[in-house]
Amino acid sequence: MIIDLPDTTGSAISKALVNIREEGGAVALGRVLTLVIATEIGSEEQAIEAANEASREHPMRVIVVSTPSDDAGQADPRIDAQIRVGGDAGASEVIVLKAYGDTVQSEESLVMGLLLPDAPVVAWWPGRTPSVVSDSPIGRIAQRRITDAAAQDDPGAFLHALAGTYAPGDTDFAWTRLTLWRAQLAAVLDQPPFEPVTAVQVRGSSASPSTLLLAAWLQRQLEVPASVEITREGDHGIHGVTLTRASGEITLERTAPPVATLTQPGQPVHDISLPRRGLRDCLAEELRRLSPDRLFGDVLRSGLNELAAPTVKE
Repeated sequence: MIIDLPDTTGSAISKALVNIREEGGAVALGRVLTLVIATEIGSEEQAIEAANEASREHPMRVIVVSTPSDDAGQADPRIDAQIRVGGDAGASEVIVLKAYGDTVQSEESLVMGLLLPDAPVVAWWPGRTPSVVSDSPIGRIAQRRITDAAAQDDPGAFLHALAGTYAPGDTDFAWTRLTLWRAQLAAVLDQPPFEPVTAVQVRGSSASPSTLLLAAWLQRQLEVPASVEITREGDHGIHGVTLTRASGEITLERTAPPVATLTQPGQPVHDISLPRRGLRDCLAEELRRLSPDRLFGDVLRSGLNELAAPTVKE
């Protein structure tokens, strides 16, 4: 069910939610958190779809705050709202707020009256991101703040900027996309021969900030230099990792997603499922952790600065 509330107010939206609950039963009960999505007008649906799918694991209230990409102060101030429940909202309830004119400047006040009482708040910026997310109007009310470096114009520069403004609770999907890679590499090194790794090379696309974070994580965890090779053209994402030990090289190469090839000295070549993680999977994982991710903070703030400059392969 979708209810449109053009040129409305916060109190009118709250009243509509109460009416929906009374008419439809316990629609809003059982929600465990509030997810606030800050995006641009016209770019909401992909994020809402990911949130709806993630809500089957994490029932929640989703508040989408959409603002114009530019000329925000030129339109007359107003809020156009839409409430989605039932089949149009997965296991959540979705409130879409499109803000125009001067109302764009008061994002925090737009959502405060709609937050679930006594429930954690998670903020997510699928695209354009404030310069300091923890000090932004929505970031200040959230326990966790999710950004996506891969959606920025310069992913690498964005990660370095995020490192300079990092606050506990910040996280980025560039890190979440590494979960399968980190698990697979850790499993390989947990098998004999238990030789120290002497060198690390990580290869990936220039559009993949995850490549930098993976190299920084490996360098800090293994305490060996990690080199990064960037390819300007071709497939996006991480291409492969090579770990050098005395007995030879371990190579995990993803040439045809979702399959990666694992090569180890003295062992058969293995094909391993290593799919690219979509927005739904990344969001669902981040919603499982509402406490600060200290490892991410350490890799972001210190690990990136310790990396040598990447080499670029045309």
